Amino acid sequence: MRKGDGMPDALSEHYADLLEGSYDCVDRLVLNAYFRMGHSGGGFRAWWQKLYGSEEHLDNAHLMRLAGRFGRRLRAFAKARNIPVVDCKRGERKHEIAEAYLARHTGKPGLFLILVSKAQAPVWEISGKCHLERKKPMPYVNHYSFHIWDPEWGHITLKISGHPPFPAQVILNGHEYVACQARRKKIDFEKEGNCFTRITDAAGLAQIADTLSEERMIGRLTEVCERWIYTTCLCFALSLEEQQRSEFHYQYSVYQAEYSRNLLFQRGARMEQVFQAMVDRSRAPLGIERVKTLLGCKRRPTFHRKDSPSRRWGVVVEKPTYDLTVFKIVCRRITLKIYTKGERVLRLEALVHNTKELGCGRELIRFPRIVVRLRQLLERFVQVLSWVDFCFIADETLEQLPQSAWVGQTRVGGIDLNQARMRAVAEAVVTLAALPRGFSASTLATEVQSRGQAEYTPRRATYDLKKFRAKQLVCKIEHTRRYESTRNGVRALTALLVLCDKVIRPLLAAACRLQRHRQTRNLTVVDQHYETLRSTMSKLFIELGIAA
Repeated sequence: MRKGDGMPDALSEHYADLLEGSYDCVDRLVLNAYFRMGHSGGGFRAWWQKLYGSEEHLDNAHLMRLAGRFGRRLRAFAKARNIPVVDCKRGERKHEIAEAYLARHTGKPGLFLILVSKAQAPVWEISGKCHLERKKPMPYVNHYSFHIWDPEWGHITLKISGHPPFPAQVILNGHEYVACQARRKKIDFEKEGNCFTRITDAAGLAQIADTLSEERMIGRLTEVCERWIYTTCLCFALSLEEQQRSEFHYQYSVYQAEYSRNLLFQRGARMEQVFQAMVDRSRAPLGIERVKTLLGCKRRPTFHRKDSPSRRWGVVVEKPTYDLTVFKIVCRRITLKIYTKGERVLRLEALVHNTKELGCGRELIRFPRIVVRLRQLLERFVQVLSWVDFCFIADETLEQLPQSAWVGQTRVGGIDLNQARMRAVAEAVVTLAALPRGFSASTLATEVQSRGQAEYTPRRATYDLKKFRAKQLVCKIEHTRRYESTRNGVRALTALLVLCDKVIRPLLAAACRLQRHRQTRNLTVVDQHYETLRSTMSKLFIELGIAA
C-alpha cells in the first residue's frame, strides 16, 4: 500500500483491505540560520570592522542601539503596509494566533503577520577595555516571528533575534509543500489541518511527497530561506547595502525534523476500532503507562462521503473534531508516535527534537541522511508494533526455553518464565524493543528494577542477555555494546506473557471459584470468550480430578 519504495510495512499489509491508500511525508522542519563569523569574539570584531570601518563604536550602547533600530524599523514598516504586529505574552500559544490570521489570509504571497515574543538568545557585551564576551546566563530578548505565505511552501515562519549576530530559525511544513505542488499538478484532495483526508490520485500525491526526501531538496530548502530571510527579516537590522559591505551571510542546519507515515482508511469508524484494539494489545507489552485521549465533538462516520471533484484545498483550522488518541514512546530527544488524525487517517510519526541525537551531522547538506535515519526509526517502530500486535509462539518454544544452550564457546542456562526475575526480564526486553538504537545492559537493569526486582544489577542483566541471545530472542548490534530484540523474540515473548497474564491466570481463577457470581448483562466480545472458556475448563478440571 505504501507508495515510494514498493515494499509495504507489516501494518499496511495486514490492514490492506481496509485502506484506501498511504503515503510517507516529511512533516515539520526547523532549520537554524546562523552567521558563523558572528558567533566567535574574533569573528564578530572582524565583521564589525567591515560594517563600520573600525572598532571605534564597538560598545554596549551601539550594540543596544542596533537592536532597538530593528524593532523601530519593523513597526514603522508594518504600520505603513497595514501588517498586524502582535506582542505575545508569556504562555500564549503563538501558532493558534497565526492560524486565526491565516484563516483570513487571501493566499497572496508575502508577509501577512508579525508576532513579537521574548526568548533566550546569545547577546554580546563589552566589558573592561573592549573585551568582548557573551552575557551569562543567556538573556531573554525580543524575537520577531515573520509569518509568510510562500508560493511553493505555503505558510512558513522565520523567527529572528533582534540582537547581533541575529540568529534565526526557519519553520517549514512538508504537508504544506505537498499541498502547493499538488494544486499545481491539479490533483484534487481535501486537507484537514496537517493531513490529507481525501485524495483522488493517491499515487500522484505520494510521488510528490517522496520528493521531500531527495537530494535536490537541499537546494530548494536553501532557496526558500534565501528568498525571504534577507529582504523580509534581516533588512530591518542591516540594509541590503550593509549586508553586502559586511559580507553577512547565513548558513543553515537542520535542528528538528518529523517524518510520518499516513494510512488512509476507507471508513473512519473501522479505523478507530482497529487502532483502539491495537493500543489495548500493545500498551502493556511496550510499557506505556498512560495513553492520552482528547475527546472530540463528533463521531466518525460509518461510511465516508463520496468524493466530489468540486472540492478544492483550503486552509482549515485544526480542531479536535474527532477523538484523538496518542500512543507515544519517548527516548531521550526522539519521540515515536502513532495517533488518529482527522476523520480517517492513522499516522505514525518519528520526531527528533535535536538532530544531534541522530549522529549523522546537522548541516543542511546532511538533510537526506537525516530523513533516511528518521525513516529507519519509524520502520523499526512499525515493526515492533506489528510484532506485538500479531504475536506468535511455535510449539517447540515452550520445550526449548528451559533447556541450556550455547553462546559461542559459553554454555548458559535456560529461561524459566515461572521465575519472577526472568518474567521481569522478558517483559523488559519487549518494552525496550522499540528503542531506536537498541538498549544496553544498564538500561535493561533499570527497567527490570522498576518492575520490583530491586537487587537486579547490570552484571545480572549481561548474563541474562546471553540466555536470550542463545535462544535467538535478542541479538547484539555489531561494533557496539548494545542489544536489540529480534522479530521472533518479540513475537514469542509477547505471546508467552499474554498467555500467562490474559489466559492462564484468569481461567485458573475463574475455574476455582466456589460461588457463581451474577453474570453481567452487557458482555464484551472478550468477556464472552472468557465465559465460554471458563465453563469448558471447569468441566475439564472435574474430569481430570483437579477441581475443588
